[in-house]
Amino acid sequence: MSGGFAFFIVGWIVLMVVLMGIGGFFMFRKFLKRLPKEDGKSTIDWEEIYIEKTIHMWNKEQKALLEELVSPVPELFRDIAKQKIAGRIGQVALEKESSEITEDIIIEGYILATPKRDHKFLIKKLEEKQIDITPYQPLFER
Repeated sequence: MSGGFAFFIVGWIVLMVVLMGIGGFFMFRKFLKRLPKEDGKSTIDWEEIYIEKTIHMWNKEQKALLEELVSPVPELFRDIAKQKIAGRIGQVALEKESSEITEDIIIEGYILATPKRDHKFLIKKLEEKQIDITPYQPLFER
């Protein structure tokens, strides 16, 4: 066996182990989100419950706004992100006992559902749409 071929095989093995590790990490995260919490429901179960309870509150404008806000998310992860964010928006709407999903509820739910590092994309989108972010500053600082 030549030295070049052996180096290729070792490199291929390292690449496969790294790729399998990355895939395993994302699968394990999904598994953890499916595990039931103390109340017997998982994080994903609660997202689905909130979406189901508030689906009638959404209209086309709000759906379009949510779609526009999640547009920076890579397409591969967009559906998952949209479900997580929509679930949090539904939770906020139910906590506020709102009869419809408003722009304020969408923005508040989006801020609460996304990690702090993603807020810069939201701020940029809101500025593009000429929406004042000052009422949401306390949420950004959490």
